[in-house]
Amino acid sequence: MESKQTLLFRLYQILCEYSDEEHPLTQQRIIELLERDFGLVVERKAVGRNMSYLKEMGYNIRSDKRGSYIEDRPFENSELRILIDSVLGSSHISAVHSGQLIDKLIAAGGHNFKAHVKHVYSVKDWNKTKNPDLFLNIDIVDEAIENEKQIYFDYNKMGVDKKLHKIACHVVSPYQMVLHNQHYYLMARDEKWKDVSFYRMDKITGMRIIDESRTPIKTVEGYKNGIDYKVISTCRPYMYADAPVHIVIRADEKSIDDIIDWFGDEIRVKPLENGMITVDLVASPEAMKHWAMQYGSNAEVLSPESLRNTIRETIIKMQEKYQRSDAECHK
Repeated sequence: MESKQTLLFRLYQILCEYSDEEHPLTQQRIIELLERDFGLVVERKAVGRNMSYLKEMGYNIRSDKRGSYIEDRPFENSELRILIDSVLGSSHISAVHSGQLIDKLIAAGGHNFKAHVKHVYSVKDWNKTKNPDLFLNIDIVDEAIENEKQIYFDYNKMGVDKKLHKIACHVVSPYQMVLHNQHYYLMARDEKWKDVSFYRMDKITGMRIIDESRTPIKTVEGYKNGIDYKVISTCRPYMYADAPVHIVIRADEKSIDDIIDWFGDEIRVKPLENGMITVDLVASPEAMKHWAMQYGSNAEVLSPESLRNTIRETIIKMQEKYQRSDAECHK
């Protein structure tokens, strides 16, 4: 049997778990839940008195003729669903951690919210990272940035056995973690190569802080004004670290929706004949090469010439592969 001093807290727990505006609790129902969940046997007067205490203390509790309920939760049901779906769709979060996070989000919505999110239990069916170190890595990076220290880590790639394999080790000055294209990236200066790179957080293992001061970002070439997050999101659609350049493309005007999705709405668009447009934008050449491969049937890079030639060479190599006969492919 719990002491009477815990009644105030348990009463609030009951309200948070089982009540909302559509599901108010009568005093009798509260008494039943207190006994069932916590073994507390209380009288109506005690419930009413402690309910008044909670209201006086500023808790968001409302009572009407139907009963009492939590009036405002930290998250609306729709907000919780968005957060849950974001966790489900995030391939950088392991299945175990996804399940734990989703359980916490469901708990924040209370008992009445649980019935609306049965689909979340399909978490194991989603494509998830096999690296359990992600959340530890985030904590380490936060601490290193806060204390302006460098970090060491091993960088990995997937092998044909579908497991992570170490390909390199790095000592870096960490600046920021960026969520992009459903993956967390560490933005950091490699202390060996003296340049800024973006590392997939779910590909990192063995991370630790070392006792070396971080290189200030404003001393790094190209970052004298600090980090421009808009440039990162619109000029680096594939998180390549090469310097963005001015690029002109010609595209079907029906592609404008995709172009804005990738490069933002500050692009300059000029209408042409036959439903075509030219688009002036600033982007990483390496990223634009990959983008052009993806959208090549609807878009063409016009300049710079060096990028256009690189894309042409890539297309020629692709053409050579696909011109091979079926028999040659299986040799």
